[in-house]
Amino acid sequence: MSDIAIACHNLSKRYGHAKAYALKNLNLQIKTGEIYGFLGPNGAGKSTTIRTLLNFLQPSGGQAAILGLDIVKDSLAIRRQVGYLAGEVALYDNLTGRQLLNYLAALQPLKHKEYKQKLVERFGAELHKPIGSLSKGNRQKLAVIQAFMHEPAVLILDEPTSGLDPLMQAEFYDVVEEARAHGATIFLSSHDLAEVRKMCDRVGFIKDGKLAAEKTINDLQAVAAHHFNLTFKGQPPLEQLSKLPGAEVEMLGSHSLKLHLRGNLQPLLELLALFPVTELVTPELDLEDEFLQLYEPARGQRP
Repeated sequence: MSDIAIACHNLSKRYGHAKAYALKNLNLQIKTGEIYGFLGPNGAGKSTTIRTLLNFLQPSGGQAAILGLDIVKDSLAIRRQVGYLAGEVALYDNLTGRQLLNYLAALQPLKHKEYKQKLVERFGAELHKPIGSLSKGNRQKLAVIQAFMHEPAVLILDEPTSGLDPLMQAEFYDVVEEARAHGATIFLSSHDLAEVRKMCDRVGFIKDGKLAAEKTINDLQAVAAHHFNLTFKGQPPLEQLSKLPGAEVEMLGSHSLKLHLRGNLQPLLELLALFPVTELVTPELDLEDEFLQLYEPARGQRP
């Protein structure tokens, strides 16, 4: 068995006669057993990449292979070994959850019939109601189950936790890690940097159809910026905070400030312990700004 599960060489996709490419010269090598995060803002080319890999879209140029099989010539053989979760889940609304899972199991027999039931129980899926009557979160549970229940060698997941509550997200993370422990390779598209940091071994960032950056999670953690909104009971220790290595401070009010800090958090925590902090908020990371600051120093940002 090859140690490369997914390989792309100059993979490109252009729609119709449009001059602009939705995907241009993508080069990727994802190792067997790896969890690879594929990130980018909406419209960057994440879903186009996935649909091209699965041959839902014909590539305009380049080549790609999954498990050593050509994505165009061997697309049917590939699908027998791939679990797929679409970014916009579309299921059979008139079927119940049970009917859907039984139908899909009949199309492709399960390796272990009991695994499907275990997934149903773990996610608390509602199988007795028509899918069209379910909430987005409950439809998403069914979509996750159908992707994993065949225990595929490769899982391609497009925004898989969309609509799941925090408890179900945590369950999903466990299921992904268990699949990887059994040898599966996971290709995970997301716009949530925190989620990808939690799960993945490596991440690639796509922008305007091109791979802008690629790093391991360990490398990313070492240089990523932490953002804090801090409010103090008295005067903020502005001078001390500004002297922290990798710190940038912006005053928001007489008692509050915004702090951007790269690197080790220990000096910050030791400093804050000396002052009466009344509020500490960590805003959601801006995915695009985070990556562009890290990997495009030519824009004038500090690397």
